[in-house]
Amino acid sequence: MSPDALDLDRRLIQHLAGNQDRLVIDADAHATDVGALSGALRWRFESAPGYYHGRPVSAPDLILEMDQAAVDMALIWQNPAATSYTRDADRNAESLLAANRYVLDAALRYPLRFIPAGWTDPKACGLANALRIVETCVREFGFPIVKLNPAQNSYPIDSPAVLEIVTRILELGALPAFHFGADTPYTPAEGLRRVAMWNPDHPVLAVHMGGGGASYEAAEDLYLQARRLGLEQPNIRFALSAKRDAHIESDLIAYQLAGPPFSGNLFCASDAPYGRIAWNFGGYRWMFQGLLDGARHPDPRLRANPSLFTPQAVQGYLGGNFARFAAAALRRLLQIQAS
Repeated sequence: MSPDALDLDRRLIQHLAGNQDRLVIDADAHATDVGALSGALRWRFESAPGYYHGRPVSAPDLILEMDQAAVDMALIWQNPAATSYTRDADRNAESLLAANRYVLDAALRYPLRFIPAGWTDPKACGLANALRIVETCVREFGFPIVKLNPAQNSYPIDSPAVLEIVTRILELGALPAFHFGADTPYTPAEGLRRVAMWNPDHPVLAVHMGGGGASYEAAEDLYLQARRLGLEQPNIRFALSAKRDAHIESDLIAYQLAGPPFSGNLFCASDAPYGRIAWNFGGYRWMFQGLLDGARHPDPRLRANPSLFTPQAVQGYLGGNFARFAAAALRRLLQIQAS
């Protein structure tokens, strides 16, 4: 691990552990080196002023909106819409490595604002390159989490290649993360179950909890399956981004009723730039105001349990849960890398 990355990880552990009871953390945001965009990608984003969905944002842009939304930190990874792929797996791997390197540079520039995470892709880069990217992200960059996106990159979440990559991520001391949504058939609940059971003693971060880019109607079944699965598999952690707000509220109630360890397994998030940080965290805060007043809430589960949500529980979902999760992941990473 590079000296800068090692120092960053140590500082993050200290900051997360020391401030876990007050931090607000966005558990899903994408940062892009917008100055490096070229060709068709630059033309696409600059020529359509009305287009926003997925428009790349830089690390400084994220900081500006985090400050606007009173969000202290964010987990960041690359934006797949801004990483150019060709038919050449080796070139694709270099593009993805460059995107991962920008994430590291952003975290070094803003060391207590960003928690950096990696990204690999066995479909576009090939399995050997995908494993090489994992090695670089963990060994050199010191990333505690490495993500795969089976949905948009079109491969099953529980394929043999994915399970090999998950095994290597864990061996190196990091944790695996996945886009888990209803927007394609590649991330069904049973596939995530198999990944979670592959190494049941280690957490798996499933981003979107069944949402993603799917329509509300298309996502309905996976929303419910994800909630049931998460309450059966305590090693699954969910980032609540790109998901219908009414279902997010129901997830929070169900997990709070279930108690520990499940009540520590949900993290508020925005999926920036696919979701606005200010919009999402403004919504979370006002929703929690209603949940705190359970006696007057329309949900019968809250009326029956009027003190279900405490300020401490709310702070956990807004950031404390993820602070504890990330600090533990970073400690494990440093321990294994040092052995």
